[in-house]
Amino acid sequence: MGMILVLGAAAGFPGCAVHARYYDSAHNDYHVWVPAEREPYARWEAEQHRSHVDYKKLKKEDQQAYWNWRHDHP
Repeated sequence: MGMILVLGAAAGFPGCAVHARYYDSAHNDYHVWVPAEREPYARWEAEQHRSHVDYKKLKKEDQQAYWNWRHDHP
């Protein structure tokens, strides 16, 4: 029940960021990590009393916990 990471690179296009798309198997949907996702992620870290860790460095269980929270906090 893990998450699959799919990267879409915009190589060669200045100003374009690399975005990641994650499959949320618990909710059977996809999430795209874009710059706007930083604010809700920071709220989640604060509510969970966590020190900041880049999302991509979280354990799979913690990534899923974030998306579970995110479904309730659009």
